[in-house]
Amino acid sequence: MAVYFVDSSALVKRYISEIGSTWVLSLFDPALDNDILIAAITGVEIVAAITRRARGGSISVTDAKGVCSHFRSDLQSEYQVVEITENIINSAMALAEAHGLRGYDAVQLAAGREISALCIASSLPPVTFVSADNELNTAAASEGLLIENPNDYP
Repeated sequence: MAVYFVDSSALVKRYISEIGSTWVLSLFDPALDNDILIAAITGVEIVAAITRRARGGSISVTDAKGVCSHFRSDLQSEYQVVEITENIINSAMALAEAHGLRGYDAVQLAAGREISALCIASSLPPVTFVSADNELNTAAASEGLLIENPNDYP
């Protein structure tokens, strides 16, 4: 068993086939009994990413609706959702300033960092921060998080 905090740039690969999708899908192998955590904002980001792809023509509108429905169903049972607290927001502001991150990326990192700290304090396995965003991964590594980039697994 391992604990993964997965941001939207990585999680979207579970729903849209692209580089790294096979690796992301492997995280959900029931035999591994992994814990998958996501920030509450990830739902917005996933639906937006899928919808934008439909508007851009890379997937059909019908497929996008089906994928969004599948994601919403998974959201109810497949993920542990990290609520965005005032502490996470305050941490995200500091991380945005320190690393020049985009807003939601800073929130993702703040949530992942908080979960990592909780796991360490509870003597649980370390959290692996999973993102397909190189800039975010650089910031996460500099904050002491273990990182994985699904794009490294074509």
